[in-house]
Amino acid sequence: MNGKKTFKYIVMASVSVLGANAAYAQEAAGTSSSGIEDIIVTARRTAESMQSTPVSISAFSQDFLEKQNVMQVDKIAQFTPNLTISQQPSSLSAASILIRGVGQTEPSAVAEPGVGMYLDGVYIARTGGAILDLVDLERIEILRGPQGTLFGRNTIGGAVQLVTRKPTDEFGIEQKLGYGSFDSWYSKTTLNTGYIAGSPFKATISYQHREKDGWVDNKLSKRDPYGLNSDAIWVRLHGDLAENFKMDYSFDWNKRDGQPAYFQLVAASPAVAEYYGRSESLGGDPLIFSRKRLREGLQEGFTDRKGNYRWDSRAKSVGHSLTFEYDASEALTLKSISAYRTFDQDTILGLSGNGNLLGVVFDALSPTLTSVQRVTPYQGNNAPQKQKQFSQEFQATGKVGDFNYVLGAYYFHEKASEFNHQHLTLVTPVAGLIYYGFDQGTVDYLAGLNPGLDLIGINAFPPGRFGGKATSYALFGQVSWRPSSMDDRLEITGGLRYTWDKKSLYIDNDGNGTADVNGKKNFTNLSWLASINYKITDGVMVYARASTGYKSGGFNPRTNTLNGFDPEKVVSYEVGLKADWLDRRLRTNLALYYTDYKDKHINQFASGSGGATSIILNAGKARIQGVELEVTALPVDGLTLSGSLGYTDPKFKQFAFRDPQTNVLEDVADEARFSNVPKLNWNAAIQYDFPAFDFGALSARVNYSYRSKMYFFPLDRVNIFNKDIASPGQGTLSARLTLSDVALSDRAKMEVSLWGENLANNDKLAYGIDFGGLGFGGAYFAEPRSFGVDVKFSY
Repeated sequence: MNGKKTFKYIVMASVSVLGANAAYAQEAAGTSSSGIEDIIVTARRTAESMQSTPVSISAFSQDFLEKQNVMQVDKIAQFTPNLTISQQPSSLSAASILIRGVGQTEPSAVAEPGVGMYLDGVYIARTGGAILDLVDLERIEILRGPQGTLFGRNTIGGAVQLVTRKPTDEFGIEQKLGYGSFDSWYSKTTLNTGYIAGSPFKATISYQHREKDGWVDNKLSKRDPYGLNSDAIWVRLHGDLAENFKMDYSFDWNKRDGQPAYFQLVAASPAVAEYYGRSESLGGDPLIFSRKRLREGLQEGFTDRKGNYRWDSRAKSVGHSLTFEYDASEALTLKSISAYRTFDQDTILGLSGNGNLLGVVFDALSPTLTSVQRVTPYQGNNAPQKQKQFSQEFQATGKVGDFNYVLGAYYFHEKASEFNHQHLTLVTPVAGLIYYGFDQGTVDYLAGLNPGLDLIGINAFPPGRFGGKATSYALFGQVSWRPSSMDDRLEITGGLRYTWDKKSLYIDNDGNGTADVNGKKNFTNLSWLASINYKITDGVMVYARASTGYKSGGFNPRTNTLNGFDPEKVVSYEVGLKADWLDRRLRTNLALYYTDYKDKHINQFASGSGGATSIILNAGKARIQGVELEVTALPVDGLTLSGSLGYTDPKFKQFAFRDPQTNVLEDVADEARFSNVPKLNWNAAIQYDFPAFDFGALSARVNYSYRSKMYFFPLDRVNIFNKDIASPGQGTLSARLTLSDVALSDRAKMEVSLWGENLANNDKLAYGIDFGGLGFGGAYFAEPRSFGVDVKFSY
């Protein structure tokens, strides 16, 4: 699509949705009879109105998150323009997060994300720990576009801010219970202490337990895929140490145990399908192969590193943060944020989609050089995977005359490691054994001993063991000028951030004949921001901004050689409108953007005798353009129409591909796709709050979200099943009926909700992996239609 057609599409889409529905910068936001209320965000490290912030933001309040039962961050993508969050197969906590087509899909312990995630201002460094239980949030903020000045490295796509709820001044207890389809249930208890025994301290303590059975019946185990058992504790302690000096301590702990998604085979080469298809005749389980979502199957387990045969994956994350804030004057506020986080994961990979398959394999101890053994497309145990990090940030903010400023210094250090125990079967014609290192004499001898044998397997157990360290320092500053002579309607902002990065990696090749690998690299970067915004009226603001982002370079651990790469860089240009109309009964927030992407990391995924491997090159140049629109409308009292639209049009200008046969680089930009990037996503909702009854308040909400087709790999010539595993365009219809403010006593209230998800029962393909080098591709599907009830008591 050329630039003129794209711009025409964007304008037409924007106008059509402006005339219809709406966005979610509501509650906390929320609505009232006097119009749509505002929401306070910290996108620029100080609290300010979202409608006055010259950044494309989606914000979700505590009320919205609770009523939609948002228990982990991936669900937010349904309501957010140009945001994609996909949970990785086999892991209970790893996610691929992209904003405006920029992010990261590699879940290794040393891979840098492209979208920064923050919990109470603390950076969560690994995509492997991005999926955690959201127990007690005040709000979620999605910042689109590079945030390199204030948030730093690895925010070239944007940032996701999770902000926990502050303790209340008064004592209070809240209990929430829920039960739904697939025997899912949860219990969440929140205690607000109020000020403790006349001290300056108050706290919020929350505990949540949730369980669910899997919705795919595994005939080989009582523990079914998609099952989960999770416990989480969140604590926030606030202290007013003096009139102008306060402290906040936050603690989060989340332990997850469950069965990963059922990763079913959806594509295979004729040879692989034929080879595994013979399993049943050899006394093994039958081959399961289906493009449709399955509700029952055979999912093999794996003997883990400790000798236990299991099906489940495990993950644990722990975080501490301590914040001090000192208000010296209007001109100066000092803040310190110290944090320490750890993450541990033990994952059964479960990527075969089949049970106990049997096949004819090469066996050097057999008289015929063959025997019937257990075979698998791909299985393993990723454990231990560990990460720990420490960060320290200092901020100075304030106002001097017509100038507002933010100055800061940042330090970050982490250590991570991973050991991937893999088991896979290489399927080949007997004559093809020569390509796996067998001499011609052995191949001829084996063929003579086994007349008629056409296909044979080679069981391989390649290890993947690596680790690394990262240290980062940064100095940053941002200044905004609001001339009082113009009644604060005009604001001009500029910012800079200088970053020093140190990276190291080791690869332990585990005595397989290849020397161990060690590498070190240093990087520096200067990110900048320039923006201007003007309030045409009190409710209408226009803005323009240009900003840069930087994703750290490093080393690729998915190989047995030293494969280093330099940082990615983006320059983004954005213009926008934030407007409240008709006495705040209509809100329209619109952003148009253009991103110039340089040195993009090209992850050339491969699979073969080394298991899941890849090559990473700094070989990509691209441009990305698109639009984001969010609208909220209150046509009559009680009725809220809301919706959003995101359109992303990415195009490679250069894509250097290294041919594995010739080792020659070739530019294949014309055939390359952006992976994990749907061009279009939109959402529309209607909510009606009935006039209050004597016994409570009733509201009803219906929501529909849609995401267009999405590919998971850039090149079909490398990933031959890329089209087969692609996620087609798919929609999600949900509904909720809530009765709230039911008085149980003078201080006690109850709320009851009935809900339904995926009411159309669509077969939603959630994520796919192409193991083309092993002759197959697989995918997992999202949950089918489900129903449930929630009950909340508050005192």
